[in-house]
Amino acid sequence: MSTQGSIPGYEAGTWVIDSARSEVAFQVRMLGFMKTRGTFDAFEGTVVLADNPLDSSVNAVIQATSVNTKHKRRDQDIQHAGYLDTGTYPTITFASTGVRTEGDAFLVDGDLTALAVTKQSTLRLTVQGIETGADGKKTARFSATTEVSNKAIGVTKGSAFINDTSLVFLEIVATKQD
Repeated sequence: MSTQGSIPGYEAGTWVIDSARSEVAFQVRMLGFMKTRGTFDAFEGTVVLADNPLDSSVNAVIQATSVNTKHKRRDQDIQHAGYLDTGTYPTITFASTGVRTEGDAFLVDGDLTALAVTKQSTLRLTVQGIETGADGKKTARFSATTEVSNKAIGVTKGSAFINDTSLVFLEIVATKQD
């Protein structure tokens, strides 16, 4: 899995995340059984695919104020101190520190920073495809998941009814830059 040849269409270069065709989503359990889902609707990032895929990197910035759970009051609450405190910490960032393989998946290790707390996080990433789009540009599609401890990043409110672990789901489309 660690060679270009095992990824059809693989091409080294800088790829920019297309936020209009990508999704950053999360899920948290409340009261142990109810699921609350949401997205962050404003984000950007760059993926640098190296000649050796294991030397690749990713950097992304999420605008924390773009949280969207389809419940306006909850979205406002999440932006306050004790949760994401977006007035003080308007962004959430991820900067990869290494790439490795496990079976058919790539594990992308990196620094996740939220609420001015940086924690090591690992994205379990699958390459969904790399192909030439209708516009003639190379497009890469990736899916990734990770888990984040709310307490570890500084979320202090809601622990009586919100589980500590948030699941994060990424569906990323990136376009190769010339």
